[in-house]
Amino acid sequence: MITPQQPATFNVSFEFFPPKSEKMEKTLWASIERLAPLNPKFVSVTYGAGGSTRERTHRTVQALKQRTHLAPAAHLTCVNASCVEVDAVVDAYAEAGVQHIVALRGDPPDGIGSRYDAHPDGYQNTADLVAAIRARHAMEISVSAYPERHPESPDWDTEIDVLKRKVDAGATRAITQFFFDNTDYYRYIDRVSDAGITIPIVPGIAPIHSFKSVARFAKGCGARIPAALAARFDGLDADPKTHELVAATVAAEQVEGLRRQGIRDFHFYTMNKSDLVFAICHLLGMRPSAPPVASAEKPAIAVV
Repeated sequence: MITPQQPATFNVSFEFFPPKSEKMEKTLWASIERLAPLNPKFVSVTYGAGGSTRERTHRTVQALKQRTHLAPAAHLTCVNASCVEVDAVVDAYAEAGVQHIVALRGDPPDGIGSRYDAHPDGYQNTADLVAAIRARHAMEISVSAYPERHPESPDWDTEIDVLKRKVDAGATRAITQFFFDNTDYYRYIDRVSDAGITIPIVPGIAPIHSFKSVARFAKGCGARIPAALAARFDGLDADPKTHELVAATVAAEQVEGLRRQGIRDFHFYTMNKSDLVFAICHLLGMRPSAPPVASAEKPAIAVV
C-alpha cells in the first residue's frame, strides 16, 4: 500500500520522444507543461532507431532549452553515422548550452533482434561514443543498464563488463531498462557493486498506459512481466478508466518499494503522456512547485 506521510524526498526525470506531426507536437508540449512543475532533475529526448529522428530530436532539445526552465538531456546513438557526424551533433548541443547526453549504441535499423553492424567510419560501441564525448566536452553522460540483461548479452559477466567499459570511458550515470520486479534490480545492483562500479544506477519506470503494448515491447527487449502483475490488468482491455487507476497504483507501489531500500532517483518513460505519470508522482507525495514551463513567446518546433 502506498502511504506517503510527508513531502517527497526523491528525484524524478522524464523521457519524451520527438513529435513527427503537428498533433503529436501539441501532445508533447501539453505533457511537458503538465509535468514541468514537478521540477524534474532533467528531461531526456529519445533518438529514433537508426538515427531516424536525429533532426527532430535536436530541434526538440533546443526548444526545451529555449522555452523552459528544464534541463534537457539529448539521446545520441552510434547507428548509421560516422564519427565526424556524431561529433558535429555533440558540438552543436554544447554550443546550444545542452550539458547532458544520453549515450547509447542504438538498436539495429531493422529492429531489436536483427543483426547490429557498426558504421565503418563510426563509433563501434557505446564506450567509444562516451570516450569521444568526454574528450570533447565536460558534459554529464548517462548510459543504459539492463537489470535482466541485454538480449544480446550471452551471460552476466559480459553484461557487467559492457557497463564497466562505459563507466571507465567517462559515463556519470546509468539509467535502466524498465523492469517490474524490484528483486531483479536489487540483484543487478549487487552485481554492479561487486564489479566496483559506483556511478548511480537509476531505475527506469514504465507506467503501463496499455498493458498489451507494454507486454509486447517487454517481450522484444527481454523484460519479464510477473504473473501477479499481469493478473492485475486481466479483463481491463475495454475499461480504460480502471486500467489507469490500476496502472498508477502498480507504478507507485514499485517506486515506493525501491524508496524503502534507499533509492532516491527515478526515470519515468512517459510515452509523451502526462496524466498517468503525474498521478503516480502525486501518490508518492510529490506536489507541483516549479514556475510555469514556458515563456510568453513560444518559438515553433519544425516538424520533419
